[in-house]
Amino acid sequence: MARGSKKSYTSKQRRQASHIEKSEKKSGTSAKTAARIAYATVNKRDGGGKKSGSGRKKSSRSRSKK
Repeated sequence: MARGSKKSYTSKQRRQASHIEKSEKKSGTSAKTAARIAYATVNKRDGGGKKSGSGRKKSSRSRSKK
């Protein structure tokens, strides 16, 4: 897969990125920068592309510390 390809994102992740991108454009950010910020935000939230189903590892933030 080519670098920068959005194929590995779920439809929900693409939809989230779209909403973030629209918001960034509305605040005056260029289209290219808005797209970069949108997918960077989705990556930060979800840890990257498709990651669903049973056996999915929990993020370190959701685990309780003992």
